Amino acid sequence: MPSQKVLFQNGRGEQLAARLEMPVDQRPRFFALFAHCFTCNKNLNAVRNIGRALTQRGIAVLRFDFTGLGESEGDFADTNFSSNIQDLEAAAAWMAEAHEAPSLLVGHSLGGAAVLHAAERLDAVQAVATIGAPSDARHVAHLFAEQADRIAEKGLAEARIGGRPFTIKKQFLEDIEEHHMQDVLGRLRKALLFMHAPQDRIVAIENAARLYQAAHHPKSFVSLDGADHLLSDKADSTYAGEVIATWAERYVSATKPQPFAAAGQGMDQQAAEANSAMGYGGRQAAEASQPFQSSHQTAVRVGREGFTTQIVAEQHHLLADEPEHVGGADLGPTPYAFLLAGLGSCTAMTLRMYADRKKWPLEQVTVHLDHCREHRKDSETDMDEGPQSAMLDKLERSIHLEGPLDKEQRQRLLEIANRCPVHRTLENNPIIETRLTSEADQDSDNTQPEA
Repeated sequence: MPSQKVLFQNGRGEQLAARLEMPVDQRPRFFALFAHCFTCNKNLNAVRNIGRALTQRGIAVLRFDFTGLGESEGDFADTNFSSNIQDLEAAAAWMAEAHEAPSLLVGHSLGGAAVLHAAERLDAVQAVATIGAPSDARHVAHLFAEQADRIAEKGLAEARIGGRPFTIKKQFLEDIEEHHMQDVLGRLRKALLFMHAPQDRIVAIENAARLYQAAHHPKSFVSLDGADHLLSDKADSTYAGEVIATWAERYVSATKPQPFAAAGQGMDQQAAEANSAMGYGGRQAAEASQPFQSSHQTAVRVGREGFTTQIVAEQHHLLADEPEHVGGADLGPTPYAFLLAGLGSCTAMTLRMYADRKKWPLEQVTVHLDHCREHRKDSETDMDEGPQSAMLDKLERSIHLEGPLDKEQRQRLLEIANRCPVHRTLENNPIIETRLTSEADQDSDNTQPEA
């Protein structure tokens, strides 16, 4: 169940829509609950990018739409700051019943203020991270200040927020007057992270200073220099997510992720045999030759949102993607870049190991690689296979060796480079066996939404 659409009820019986993102093929280290900004929704690019960065580190994330927003039921005009906090409590209750109570709360803008209030009521929460949060919930009143008199006189008015019309009722203004952030922070004894951009024009950075001053230790502050309030640049939101994940690991009692292979099994059998053939042998080759204890060495997953692909290679988390000009988000290397990286890293490691065994003065290896397709010679083309057979994939590899090596040593290292395990695998036309998982496996992965 890597990604699940979820429905749960709030305190008034209305269904709220959410998406639960799970790490790839491993038990989550812990669970996080995300609260979006005022009048935004769970599908904001920044929310998705931050959530993706967390799942890459083994943290499951639930992001949901507050009442009356996005895909959630209810009338936004009937909501207020108190109902936002209650929605967070309902989401946490669903998580506790269906999986595990959230240990980490993350809130953006007014969502940041909401998670600070909710953290006081949720015993399982150990850490709270806010992004561009106001130091007082009343800060949002400036968004519809021009309608304040009409709201006071008529009881409601329509205000445009972010270019969209929203009905604001008098009860909303009255409710936020009753929430005092300083009091909450004075009582809160949980790890806190405040993230804010100095250039934030919606919520000034002075808000972060007031939050930090009112909070108790352990507390941290990270400047999102150059970012705007909505973290519109994917580099800013991805960075924020990576920082939150790293910070949270220090303060949340987490379960160690289950790796694909047992410890010390970083190479497969073929690689171990190749190394042994080159004379590496010994304990290192013996350990590498042990079979994997899991059915998968690597797993990848892509959802419905573009080409961004999550990768788990043993216990390591990576992203693959495509450039923006072909419809990707450019959040990671392309598949061919990973192919070149595999060949290049294997080449460099092999040369390092060989030089060390020979006690040669090799100080550094740099490998540059490129991939291209070129026309085969007529004699190499099978006309029965169509025009594609006329093209040949070509991998170009340039190796730079540093150190006082003589001519014979350099020539021998060039020969060894062509014997690295990945090079041999590519050269030997490997057999690729592909199958679909059984229907039973697919049914277990496609969990239905829960109310």
